[in-house]
Amino acid sequence: MHNAPATPTPSDRPRIALIAHDRKKDTMVILAKEFAPYLQRCTLMATGTTGGRLVDELGLEVERMLSGPWGGDLQIGARLAVGEVDAVIFLRDPMTPQPHEPDINALVRACDVHDVPCATNLSSARLVLAQMLLK
Repeated sequence: MHNAPATPTPSDRPRIALIAHDRKKDTMVILAKEFAPYLQRCTLMATGTTGGRLVDELGLEVERMLSGPWGGDLQIGARLAVGEVDAVIFLRDPMTPQPHEPDINALVRACDVHDVPCATNLSSARLVLAQMLLK
């Protein structure tokens, strides 16, 4: 018997996951600074180092998961699968092999399965955040 996916519960604060590969962390900080007034009104979660930089450099309130290679991508994927993530901003480095590539693919696939917006580069991240800001 196939179980239906969990029904997302409405949230008055958008829930956004922020992830960036090592060579994209500076770009994530720039993006988050650009959208800081909006992101301050959101519930944010991020993988380890990315979350630490957003807290330390921008003062954002971020729930930090494990580092991506240590399972942080999977932790976010689990939250997403039960309706606790409204959007994923995942700034990926397509030029550097990642040791946890299966976890990355699983997270992006979960976004597709659960119809959650997933931006994987700066241009699409700006579009997703700008659209969310309008709501």
